[in-house]
Parts: sequence; C-alpha cells; structure tokens
Amino acid sequence: MTHTPTHQPRRGARGAVVPVLAFAGIVVAVMQTLLVPVIKDLPQLLDTAPSNATWVLTSTLLSGAVATPIMGRLGDLYGKRRMLVASLAVMVVGALLSAVTSDLLTMIAGRTLQGFAMGAIPLGIGLMRDMLPRERLGSAMALMSSSIGVGGGLALPAAALVAQHTDWHALFYGAAGLGALAIALTLLVVPESPTRAAGSFDLPGALGLSAGLVLFLLPITKGSDWGWTSGTTLGLFGASVVVLVLWGVMELRVKAPLVDLRTTARPAVLFTNLASIMVGVSFYVVSLVLPQLLQLPKSTGYGLGQSMVVAGLLVAPLGLTMMFTAPVYARLSAKHGPKSTLILGLLIIAIGYGAGLGLMNAAWQSLVIAVVLGAGIGLAYSSLPALIVGAVPASETGAANGLNTLMRSIGTSVSSAVIGMVLANTADTVGGVEIPTMHGFRVSFLIATGAVAIGLLMALFLPKPRPAAAPQLRASSEEDANPERAEEARRGSPRSSEAESGGGFRGRVLDAGGAPVARARVTLIDRRGRQAGATLSAEDGSYTLAVPARGAYVLAARATGHGPLASAATHGGDDRAVDVDLALPGETVPTS
Repeated sequence: MTHTPTHQPRRGARGAVVPVLAFAGIVVAVMQTLLVPVIKDLPQLLDTAPSNATWVLTSTLLSGAVATPIMGRLGDLYGKRRMLVASLAVMVVGALLSAVTSDLLTMIAGRTLQGFAMGAIPLGIGLMRDMLPRERLGSAMALMSSSIGVGGGLALPAAALVAQHTDWHALFYGAAGLGALAIALTLLVVPESPTRAAGSFDLPGALGLSAGLVLFLLPITKGSDWGWTSGTTLGLFGASVVVLVLWGVMELRVKAPLVDLRTTARPAVLFTNLASIMVGVSFYVVSLVLPQLLQLPKSTGYGLGQSMVVAGLLVAPLGLTMMFTAPVYARLSAKHGPKSTLILGLLIIAIGYGAGLGLMNAAWQSLVIAVVLGAGIGLAYSSLPALIVGAVPASETGAANGLNTLMRSIGTSVSSAVIGMVLANTADTVGGVEIPTMHGFRVSFLIATGAVAIGLLMALFLPKPRPAAAPQLRASSEEDANPERAEEARRGSPRSSEAESGGGFRGRVLDAGGAPVARARVTLIDRRGRQAGATLSAEDGSYTLAVPARGAYVLAARATGHGPLASAATHGGDDRAVDVDLALPGETVPTS
C-alpha cells in the first residue's frame, strides 16, 4: 500500500495543529448541548406537542451515531482532513437552516445535518496519529478526546446566557460562525494526512450499520414516550438485533469492510469499546442531574434556587477540568500506560459519584462534584483513543476511533433514557407539574456508580502490552542484507544502482527473527525534521517511498507490538530506486 507525500504546514503553523483540531472538536461538542437551556420551551417555540419537540434532539443523536463510523472510514480512504472539513461544512449548513426557521420539520432537518459533525472527533485523532511525533501524541489525543466534554461544559452557560437575553435562533447563528471559523483554521493550518487505507467504500455496510443503529437508538431515546414494553419499542429492538447480526455476517465476508470486525474483536479493542460505553453513561448522568438540582426552587426543600446562567457556570468546570487533565494524562500514561490511566480515571469517577450522594445541599458542593468528576472523566476519555490507536493499524485509525466514539454516544444515549425514566418515575406532581426529587437524583448517581464499576471491570480485562523486539528495515533484494553489501553501497559500488527504476527508497520491514512485518508505518523525514512521505508495509513487509528531492533523509519504522527504528539514508537524485540496507542503523547510503 503506497501513500503519496503531502504538503507540510509552515514552521509557524505546525504548533497550531493540535489546538486547531481540538477547537474543531469543541465546536462539534457545542452542537450537542446547544439546546439544553431551552429544552423545556421547545414545544412552545416550535408550536408542537412535547413528544414531537423531542425529535429536535433525537435527530442530532441519530445522525451523529450514523455519521461517526462512516466519516472515519471515508477519512481513512480519501483523506482525514478532507472529511473533517466536509463534516464541519455540513454542520454549518444545518446550523444556518435551523437559524432561519421555527417550523418543526425544517428544524429537525437542520439538526440532523448538525449531527454529522460528530465524525470530526475520530478524524482529528487520526490526523494527530499520522502527523505528530510520539512524544506529543499522547497529550494531543487526550485533548482531542476530551474536547467533547469541554465543548459541552462550556456551551451550557454560554447558551443559557444567549437564550436568556436574545432570540433563541441566535444560538444557531453563533454555532454556524464557530463552524466556519473551524473550517478556515483547518484549511490554513492542518495538512492532509498521507496515510490511506486500501480498498473502496463499503456502501452496503454503511447502509446496514445505519439501519441497525437507527433501529437500536430510536427506541432508547423514545422509549419513555412510547412505553418500554410497547409493541413499537420491543419491535424496533428486535429488528435492530436482526439487522446488526446480518450486517456483521456481511462485513465478515467483505474484502474491505466499513468496520473490520476481526480487529474489533481483539481484546484490546473490544474491552476498550465496552469501557467506553460505561464512561459515556457516567459522563451524561452529571450533565442531567446537576443543572436540574441547581435550578429547582428552594421551596422544594432541596432545590438550590440558582438561575439558568449560574447553574451553567457551576457545571462548566466539568469541561474545563477535562481540558486541563490532558497534560496530566500524558505524563501518567507515559509512565504507567493508558490502561492504568483509564483505571485511575474510573476510580476517580466512582469517588466523585460516591461523594456526590452526600454533597447535594449547596451550590459550592455541586462545583466540587463537577471538578472531581471532570478530572476522572478527563483521564478516562483521554485513555480511550490511545488504547485504540495502540491496537489497530494506522490505516484503520479513523474507522476504529469512529467506532469508539460511537460507543461513547451509545453510552450517553442509554444514560439519557435510563436517567430520564428514573427521574420521571420518582418525580412529585405539584400543581400539575412533575418535579424531580432528591431520591431520583441519588438513584441516578448510584446508577452512574454502577456503570463505572462495570467499566472498571472491562478495563481490568484489557491485555497488558507485550514488549517485542524492534522491527528492522531490510533491502528489497531477495538475498538477505549483509554488512558486505552495505559496505559496497557506501563506497559507491555499481551494485548499488542495480535496482529497478523508481526514484525513491524501497525495502522490507522485518522483525528481529527475519519475519516480514505487515502494516508497519514507514515515514520519510527530511533534514529539517519534516515528514516528506509515509507508507504502510504490505503483507510481505515490502514498502516503497518516493523522494521529493535529493539529500539526506531519515527512514523511521514502527509497528504495533514492536519498538520503533530509525536509520539515515541519502538520495542522490538519479531518479532510480536504491536498495537500502537499514539493518545497520545510522548508515548513510549514497547513490552517486
């Protein structure tokens, strides 16, 4: 599988890649909580029944769930930056459509388009893996993964302030402006990844997965309205099982599937995704409980009587703490590994919810809960992409992280349905209005604690990384590389020019035992430290890299389960391929 080199960002722009991608993730997350401050007013604002108004939120959830794995796969195939910009562009169109209407169907259409932006999170993580050096990758992916919580936390007070003082349509104009800014910054600063997956887009797989997800998530989000034991709810659940099973059988038979289920079944990926569902559940519980507790009037005996804006400000530290946890995660993960960091994050979440059962009597206590839970959720969210990236080939990063993001979305969906049902069933009716009770809030925190316990169990099942010998790059000749041939090449022997024409470097990636290493990433780095090209080794370990200009380069190789290897090489510009023996690290092989 060969990849073409792409342009690199300007020296001044390289350092801005991570904050720009994180900003795009925050913008996407804003869309998820944009309407939370006006949820109760939606039926009146849209002149419709409450059951119909909930489709404004449900449509975004469904489209985001469908788009996330699909956009991840498209990014692997056709370019992650290209698909990131496309996701943001669809979001901007959807926001503008919602900004100019109060018609229910048009609003639902706009919100559906906005949900497509959820694919930006895994695409950003994939771009970071393809571009950043190992020492920066951990903290960068942590920030990108946490951006969904950061954006959600910051959006609550901002959206509340806008909704309280201006027309609610201004929320969508603001979101469209943020999306346009994210597109401009991405085009200006972020280069396209050279890494491409083999094969074509699996359209039948995309349609099958979309149908299965809609059939599964629809009854989860609407079950409280339809009745959990109603024929519609149970029928849709049953249909989702049938469709997803058939889809899985089909994906196993496709040469280039939308989701590689064999990779997904690996313990490192499977248990990470299962833990992700539980982290999603725990994250959304606090987002549902604390704002309601803070805004309930003090006359209830337990409400804290805060305004919409103040409640948003008190919950905002949840997202801010997640953002500031990213560099802490990088240090902890570098020392102890992402599995240990995930376990630590889950333990902190459990402590936060456990302590929260007794810290619901004052506004400052809500602030403490938000900070503790933000730290735990930040560590857990930051660990998830690192675990996925370490378990899948580079060419599958977008799709694999898209599936992981989908698992988190399923967790938040389940959390929303279950907590909504709990709060409704434990509510008191006062003057014809149902008011959540303290008992309901505490039961919700207990449910979150139980979800964290399940997630902790899944994290404990994650396999430990197995150290292995570093891979070695060998010459492409069928005969084994040896010091004598390397010495001949170094002296400029004619034998060094016997390679086939090609204008670059070619060779093989072999492990210490001489076995070929498939899907190893081979990166060409110029003398200024910039990436000049990249590729993945084929099934027989072979690779080919074009050279943009004559000069000295470093060829670096890495593969899952192996240590990295770097070696120097020189291309003389004679437009011929060169057999380069990189089994001798540090050797410079001239071609002229």
